Amino acid sequence: MSVSAIGLLYGVVTLAVMFSGVPIAFSLGGVATLFMLVFMPAAALDTITQNVYEEMASITLLSIPLFILKGAAIGKSRAGADLYSAVHVWMHKIPGGLAIANVFACALFAAMAGSSPATCSAIGSAGIPEMRQRGYSGGFAAGIIAAGGTLGILLPPSITMILYAVAAEQSLGRLFLAGIGPGLLLVILFSVYAAFQYKSEYKAAKEEYERGGDKSAYLDETHLTLHEKVKMLPRVLPFVILLTGVMIALYGGYATPSETAGLGAVLALILIAIVYQVWKPKDAKIVYTSTLRESTMLMFIIGMSLLYSYVMSYLHISQSAAEWIVAMHLSKWVLL
Repeated sequence: MSVSAIGLLYGVVTLAVMFSGVPIAFSLGGVATLFMLVFMPAAALDTITQNVYEEMASITLLSIPLFILKGAAIGKSRAGADLYSAVHVWMHKIPGGLAIANVFACALFAAMAGSSPATCSAIGSAGIPEMRQRGYSGGFAAGIIAAGGTLGILLPPSITMILYAVAAEQSLGRLFLAGIGPGLLLVILFSVYAAFQYKSEYKAAKEEYERGGDKSAYLDETHLTLHEKVKMLPRVLPFVILLTGVMIALYGGYATPSETAGLGAVLALILIAIVYQVWKPKDAKIVYTSTLRESTMLMFIIGMSLLYSYVMSYLHISQSAAEWIVAMHLSKWVLL
């Protein structure tokens, strides 16, 4: 069988297994093992564990569970809700301030956790009910959280960037730096959209009320005193200082990404123990359980994807695809 036929079969079988509902890690690992059995020497099966271990024995990958631990410490304690509340009380007078507060809270949490699902979960659990209570439509409330959650992919320490750095053998520090600009741009764009959408929904709610309809919670003005605003700062300030310190350590060249992740995780655990009294095993169990689940899931997918790519390389599928593209003599813009 030709290389192109094997490559096509490899892709089709992979998609078929994935669409059947088999988890991603098992799909990749199972298909790779099957093709090793059929198209590679029998001795190749003996090297599966060795290949996976050697590929995963990376100091860069070590930062993934540590960053996840830092995010879980904040997201699974009251720190995430307090972070959101503090941003809210300082921005409530801006048109769409509550939605914008959610965007900023998502950005701050993403910069601490590096995970989009964790960001959506931590901020959405407090943000969506609060927006719905204040009259925001369900689509607007859910959409702004879903959009804000994607900042976890761009803003460092992004788990996705760590995976890309390992796969593409690129500098993780430079990737983190490259994500800051686009991440901040998205924060601004999401905030501008939130303000315009708020004005549109507020205007519709006001017109409905003037026509004799029910009064929307949009029209209930909330006034918070300076004392109430300042009252929120003491609990949030330590975590903002933690974020700043981690960034300085990473980008100032004082620590590697893995060292920074370890430092951030330890300090986050110390802070929730001091500020929220989360230090007993039964209280901290949810933090460690969440970390283990997400880390195991990600690391298992990484290991199986590395095995999958090893089989592609051994069967010359990836090389043949690259040669075919090069032979087309496309300019970089046409190729893009």
